[in-house]
Amino acid sequence: MNLTIENILLVGSLLLLVSIFAGKTSYKFGVPTLLLFLTIGMLAGSEGIGGIQFDDPKLAQFIGIVSLNFILFSGGLDTNWASVKPILRQGIALSTLGVLLTAVSLGTFVYYITDFTIYESLLLGSIVSSTDAAAVFSVLRSKSIALKYNLRPTLELESGSNDPMAYVLTIAFLTLVINQDQSFVSIIPMFLQQMLLGAISGLAFGYLSKYIINTIKLDFEGLYPVLVITLMFITFSATDFIGGNGFLAIYICAVYLGNQNIIHKKTILKMFDGLAWLMQIVLFLTLGLLVFPSEITPYIGIGLLISVFLILVARPVGVFLSLIFFRMKLRRRFYISWVGLRGAVPIVFATYPLLAGIDRAHMIFNIVFFISVTSVLIQGTTLSLVAKWLHVALPIKAKKLTATDLLLAENPKAEMQEIIITPDCSAVDKKIVELGFPKNAIIAMIIRGDSYITPNGATKIEEDDTLVVLADRFAVFDEVHKALRS
Repeated sequence: MNLTIENILLVGSLLLLVSIFAGKTSYKFGVPTLLLFLTIGMLAGSEGIGGIQFDDPKLAQFIGIVSLNFILFSGGLDTNWASVKPILRQGIALSTLGVLLTAVSLGTFVYYITDFTIYESLLLGSIVSSTDAAAVFSVLRSKSIALKYNLRPTLELESGSNDPMAYVLTIAFLTLVINQDQSFVSIIPMFLQQMLLGAISGLAFGYLSKYIINTIKLDFEGLYPVLVITLMFITFSATDFIGGNGFLAIYICAVYLGNQNIIHKKTILKMFDGLAWLMQIVLFLTLGLLVFPSEITPYIGIGLLISVFLILVARPVGVFLSLIFFRMKLRRRFYISWVGLRGAVPIVFATYPLLAGIDRAHMIFNIVFFISVTSVLIQGTTLSLVAKWLHVALPIKAKKLTATDLLLAENPKAEMQEIIITPDCSAVDKKIVELGFPKNAIIAMIIRGDSYITPNGATKIEEDDTLVVLADRFAVFDEVHKALRS
């Protein structure tokens, strides 16, 4: 079947519907949801029962980049700075040095067991060097996994922030493959430029985005998520335009915004959570359509060998060496090593050699696809089991909710208090978003004269208002009164 303007919506919506239903039942059988999305795409492809003809790496790459924008931004918004701050150095070490060591060790192995040149080998190692944010977020945030010792924020921070490093390494070694006369030293300035400009741009656009969101007055609440999507794409494209790493920029921007008081934050978080799931499904379906199973078959042997080395040697080497200066129990290091899920990101990065037209591009793409599938299949299905073996699993009843989880939950709070705003309160004539309100308390209603107002972040507090405040425990009201200075 050839995709046309007339049938693309029908085919696309049917594939989405099947993916959603399949995802609902997948964990009952221990199969990661994202792997099912990929399988459905393959079954719908030219060599599957669907017979859809799709062989456009450029379009697949475009869809991949757009999808990664949403996935990384959503992951950043949901990152709690309070939980990430204690493990920030470990996360950065894993997402930079850990990725580099994984790429080099795997590339060296590939060089000795294949006829690849050293740069081609390191290119393959770089493509699969990072853990996949979509895969890690979806698996770790399932209800079946809760972890001790700040392992969850460590793994989520690593997976959300290590794609930029893998991207830079991929582009760097691809450049060396194309330009054989260049030396390894020549890529160092590009690496520094990408990472530094990406980090600076992420913070700058984070500050700017917060100011725009809280200052501009839109007539409809539904326009605020649209505004944030626009700011997200501006952050990525503007950073990329000046030579920085757009993936790093949008992740840092999102982490900053997710830990600030912004107008209609709850609506924005919910919208991005849904969009991230949509993008994950679309991305995996697209990559499933792009692959030809018959082309993968000749590389199963070498692909399995490389995949086993990556899981059992290269990933642990990257983790253990990058964390060598941190105090951490051995079983925690082993578990971090095991959560080295590869998913859609390496497959998206593998389209860069295809578009560059290098000699072994198709071979690299098919090997990367096989590595991603085996990683999700082997590691993704055993995360809970390995967590129990290593005694890092937390009983489900003891799992703690983050502040974001509390905001997103619709459950009623445990405590309620009415607070009258007197003329001497510093909150008078201030927007709610400007109050610095505690994250685990909300203003559910404002009683103003005979009116009952459902507030949002842009609502101004007026003299003689009565605020109906809900909190998860009574002690939080001390922070509420400090914020209001009442």
